[in-house]
Amino acid sequence: MREVIINGLQDFFFEYETPRQVLVQNKRVGIVCRLIQLGVLGYIIGWVFIYEKGYQIEDSAIGSVLTKMKGVGLTSVDGVDRVWDVADYVFPEQGDASFVVMTNYIITTGQKQDKCPELNDGKNSCNSDKDCEGGQYKRTGNGYMTGKCVITTGTCEVHAWCPIEDDLTIPDPPLLMSAENYTLFIKNSVTFPQFKVVRSNLVEGVDNSYIKRCLYHETNNPLCPIFKLGDIVRLSGFNFQQIAKEGGAIGILIDWVCNLDYSLKHCKPKYYFHGLYGNADETDKARASVGYNFRHAKYYTENSTEKRTLMKVFGIRFNVIVRGLARKFDIIPTLTAIGSGVGIFGVATVVCDLVLLYVLPKRDFYKNMKFKSTVIDDEISGSGSKVGDVSMTNIGSKDPAPITMKD
Repeated sequence: MREVIINGLQDFFFEYETPRQVLVQNKRVGIVCRLIQLGVLGYIIGWVFIYEKGYQIEDSAIGSVLTKMKGVGLTSVDGVDRVWDVADYVFPEQGDASFVVMTNYIITTGQKQDKCPELNDGKNSCNSDKDCEGGQYKRTGNGYMTGKCVITTGTCEVHAWCPIEDDLTIPDPPLLMSAENYTLFIKNSVTFPQFKVVRSNLVEGVDNSYIKRCLYHETNNPLCPIFKLGDIVRLSGFNFQQIAKEGGAIGILIDWVCNLDYSLKHCKPKYYFHGLYGNADETDKARASVGYNFRHAKYYTENSTEKRTLMKVFGIRFNVIVRGLARKFDIIPTLTAIGSGVGIFGVATVVCDLVLLYVLPKRDFYKNMKFKSTVIDDEISGSGSKVGDVSMTNIGSKDPAPITMKD
């Protein structure tokens, strides 16, 4: 028993096993093998390394945005001229990444808490007091009904801010078409924490003197952070007059794609503009909730009575979105990509073996050369042979080298 254990340990520590290889000279099989290997090599180099950058690690950006509008507008409504500046037409005024620029409006002045008839818009009509249940509120109404039907207007009387806003007709052309010439300044910074890299859209060459004279253009000035609103709307695929009339929304995408294996100065932003919703399809008159609007009120006191000026604001909502991705060389993904590629090379061997074993006419000959068969004789012969005698086919025979399989 001891001798068996010692022999087993010696075999384990002092012997080396290696697969047996058979060289097959066959044009068809050789061409198939090389084509598969070339395909695998092209996949590794072209797709894994060049396209997917399999030798690099990635990091996503953390971004911040500051915005500032500039421009002045002038309107004349009912013979009253009014100048509009940034404090009047930008909501909110903090310079956020999401804001609204007013392009059209409906103004209702001198509203106060009182009782008055509903707007005659066909949604709140009545024929008698029975149609106006006191203390109730209609979803399409502007206040709580008093229980009285006003015969002169054919609408219910309500307790509300009076007079009721009349928003049945939207001004056309838009009152603030001058917004097309307003300018938007965007200041953006991104951080790639894994690589400890911080970049701003005020890159090399974008200094104070450049900013004072530049205006963004997709080909001539692609790095200028000052944008004309008319250009933004045009690049997003909208018509300015149409979107200014009823409002809409536009996304401004600041895209950072940086290869940090090169100099940091090559890490620069690109700007893209997308229409989110706005222009109505003129052929689709049944389209619901076209445009973008909200109401804004300014309160004041007159003769000890609280009053307000109500504005229904139609505007363009801008959403500034930052997206960033940085890549840099790292040895671990490089070795992983190479190792997986080497493993894929085994596909060529598998395919060629299948062709040789199951397709070619001389497949039986190839099987005999590739595999060594063993036959164990468990029978006890009458001539005194022992149990366990082994008969092995081709053991000790000298194989022809190489094997030639002609097409």
